[in-house]
Amino acid sequence: MDKARILEYPAEKPLTLRERIVDFIKDSVINGRLKPGERVPEQEIAENFGISRTPIREAFRQLESEGFITVTPRKGAVVSPITDKDVSEFYEIKSLLEGYAARTACPKLAPKDLKRLEGLNVQMERAAERHDVKAFFNLDAQFHDTFLEACGNEKLRNLIYHLVQQFERFRITALALPGRMKNSAAQHAEIIEAFRKGDVGVVERLVRANAERGRDVLVEEIHKDKVRYGAD
Repeated sequence: MDKARILEYPAEKPLTLRERIVDFIKDSVINGRLKPGERVPEQEIAENFGISRTPIREAFRQLESEGFITVTPRKGAVVSPITDKDVSEFYEIKSLLEGYAARTACPKLAPKDLKRLEGLNVQMERAAERHDVKAFFNLDAQFHDTFLEACGNEKLRNLIYHLVQQFERFRITALALPGRMKNSAAQHAEIIEAFRKGDVGVVERLVRANAERGRDVLVEEIHKDKVRYGAD
C-alpha cells in the first residue's frame, strides 16, 4: 500500500444541508462579511439556499453552542462579540488542561501514536500552504486528540473536548490570521520531538505555549482593531 496515500487528508463526506449552512455562516463571520452585533439574515439565507427556515434554525443552535452567534427571542440571531477577556480566559484554561494531558500522555505514547502525530503534521503543513483553514482545523483537532486519548483520563479528555467545542470560533479565527497555521505546524514539530525524547517537562511547556500563542495572536488582532470584534 502506498504510504504517501495513507498520510493524505481523507476525502470529506458530502455535507448535509445543515452543515452547509453552518459553514456558510462561519465563513461569513471569519471573513468579516458578518460583523459582531450584526443580525444574521435568516430570510436572505433561506432564499439563497432555496429552503425553509427549519434547517437554518437547526444550524443556528449549533453555531450558538460554538460561540459564533447569540439567539434571542424576537431579535433572532446576531453575531457574538469577541473580547480579549474571553479569549484570554479560554486559552488559559486550555493551556493548563492540555499541558497536563500531554505531560501524562508522554510516557504512554506508542510508536504508532508518534507516527500518527507526524503524519497529521505533514498534512497540516500542506493545508497551511493552501491557506485551507478548515482542513487545518480538523487536522489540528486530530493531532491534539491523539495525545488526549493516550493520557488515559477520559474525564479530562471529555472536559477539554467540551471546552474547545464551546469556543470553536476563537480557534478558527486565530488560525485564519496571517502566518498562524504555519507557526502552529512548526510548534507541533517541536512537540513531536519532545514526545519522542520522552521529556515530560518540555512536552508540557510546548503544548501550553502552543495554546498561549493562539491567545496572543488573537488578542493582538483585537487590540489592533483590524477586524471589529465588538471588544471595548
